[in-house]
Amino acid sequence: MTDPRTFDANATSGSPFGDLPEWDLSDLYPAPDAPELTRDMGWLEDACKSFATDYEGKLADLDAAGLLKAVTRYEQIDTIAGRLMSYAGLRYYQHTTDPERAQFMSNAQDKITNYTTPLVFYGLEFNRMDDAHVDGLLAANADLARYKPVFDRMRAMKPYQLSDELEKFLHDQSVVGASAWNKLFDETVAGLKFTVDGEDMGLEGVADLMSHPDRAKRESGVREMARVLGVNATLFARVHNTLAKEKAIEDRWRGMPSPQAGRHLSNHVEAEVVDALRNAVVDAYPRLSHRYYALKAKWMGLDKMEVWDRNAPLPMEADRTVSWDEAETTVMDAYAAFDPRMAEIAKPFFTDGWIDAGVKEGKAPGAFAHPTVTTVHPYVMLNYLGKPRDVMTLAHELGHGVHQVLAAEQGELLSSTPLTLAETASVFGEMLTFRKLLDQAKDQKERKVLLAGKVEDMINTVVRQIAFYDFECKLHAARANGELTPDDINALWMSVQGESLGPVFNFMDGYETFWAYIPHFVHSPFYVYAYAFGDGLVNALYAVYEDMGDDFKDKYFDMLKAGGSKHHSELLAPFGLDASDPSFWAKGLGMIEGMIDELEAMED
Repeated sequence: MTDPRTFDANATSGSPFGDLPEWDLSDLYPAPDAPELTRDMGWLEDACKSFATDYEGKLADLDAAGLLKAVTRYEQIDTIAGRLMSYAGLRYYQHTTDPERAQFMSNAQDKITNYTTPLVFYGLEFNRMDDAHVDGLLAANADLARYKPVFDRMRAMKPYQLSDELEKFLHDQSVVGASAWNKLFDETVAGLKFTVDGEDMGLEGVADLMSHPDRAKRESGVREMARVLGVNATLFARVHNTLAKEKAIEDRWRGMPSPQAGRHLSNHVEAEVVDALRNAVVDAYPRLSHRYYALKAKWMGLDKMEVWDRNAPLPMEADRTVSWDEAETTVMDAYAAFDPRMAEIAKPFFTDGWIDAGVKEGKAPGAFAHPTVTTVHPYVMLNYLGKPRDVMTLAHELGHGVHQVLAAEQGELLSSTPLTLAETASVFGEMLTFRKLLDQAKDQKERKVLLAGKVEDMINTVVRQIAFYDFECKLHAARANGELTPDDINALWMSVQGESLGPVFNFMDGYETFWAYIPHFVHSPFYVYAYAFGDGLVNALYAVYEDMGDDFKDKYFDMLKAGGSKHHSELLAPFGLDASDPSFWAKGLGMIEGMIDELEAMED
């Protein structure tokens, strides 16, 4: 249900779940008109100009100490720009329909884009330097060599680099390109209004009805969602058509071999590894989702399930609301049981205003953990509705937060983890919370409910996200042949639904538009496979943890502290894992199969 209270970004009010925390953004800036913010904006403009004056056309002539100074100056610029945009963005996501916040973010984005345009030369010139020259500089200075992973990622783009002039144009043009369409999408989604049984609500409220215990209520919610998305399908199709075409144009100019290639490069993962993951999951559909949903249909007394039954609570599941205090205690106890260090890192998220939990009018849907910059700390956004799954969402986002805190010691340029590993700590946090609850289960019935809930979450994380990835691949391939109508996109969406969910499902008229509200397709094309990557990785890691015991913990913390300073192969080597090995993915999927085996055995 949408919170009917008047929106106040700094108020802490009661809710059915207890007092929910709200962000205190003053660790970034005290206010949008704060002198500190004005000072940093002015500093950024001057720093970018002086950087370009000092280094443009001269990078290749620098010795190792000179290049190190350039890198550290660039890192400081990156930090200040990130701090400014984090503040503007977090304020905006608290209330995306507030014109002042939207204007403030747009103006900040425009200024920072303009200020940083003179820096475009930096990566381009660096990539024109000879490999032997770069290797010699790195060998001469250990402090500079520390940045080698950053340079490697920059140089991975070397074959796809355009002229300096074109790169500057793309940089300038970005504010009226993808970012403008992203903003239109966000504001449209946040402004959608749904009415179910006379009650008005936003997207979070109607999506919450998908797991309502009353089947008629679930159906009403799904049908209303289909109605509203159908009314807006033309606009959402325009967003997707434009973004896919814009991406195709830039990819063609750069010579990218596929629409997915840019994402793989930014993730520092090989296409073959992603293909191995995708193929392993698709091959496992019958052993995972098809088998589980057939079992769930049996529990529900249904020959066929409708789409509004997919996330329905189980018949044996008690309908209960989880207070915020209980959610916090559950997750923190699970983290502390693994290692007290993890709970200690997580503690200030709850005590110091690092979480915004309540559902509010205009607030962005979903949940995320934003790392801001390494000189401040992360912030977590939730839309907490007191469901048991919301506890798992808290465990997930808090895992991101812990990871971001630990990786911050790498500094701004090396802290950011590629998406393939960015989901590791979050999914591991969920697994810790789930295992803690499973160990505490009072009887077979409670164990069954917990196992079924975890299997559903893993299917949503692995099966659904790979189906989403396939949908995106089909969407971009189809857009290459011309403009897509809403019906065209609907057909692509439905082509992956039956395959992934299985023959037990009926798909009602209207469900074909449910691609329209998913933000990942708009904000981060092909991001979604990272969830499946992370889940498979964590399943394999957890199996190692059970074998290794306490020796695992320091290695795990070292992996999180590494941030983006190592390739996934280096990070997994201490655990004896290799993501390029097909058996690696089989091990992760096998854990899900094992849980379904146990659920089926309970039927005997």
